[in-house]
Amino acid sequence: MESKNLQFKTNLNCGNCVSKVQADLDNADGICEWNVDTTNSDKILTVKAEGITEDEVVAIIRKKGFKAEPVSA
Repeated sequence: MESKNLQFKTNLNCGNCVSKVQADLDNADGICEWNVDTTNSDKILTVKAEGITEDEVVAIIRKKGFKAEPVSA
């Protein structure tokens, strides 16, 4: 399966916020790797995806009480 990079604007402002979603993203089927640029004003979450959809990533983030919306390419 082809991997693709998905990007999302989030409100993950700091390392503590990121740690709250870490286990869910680490254990999600279809995510190879991910990171959040907390220095960017849009707090960009980048996901290297193999089979997971944008909606599924957004659902993971929202389940933890944070916001995420896909960044249009």
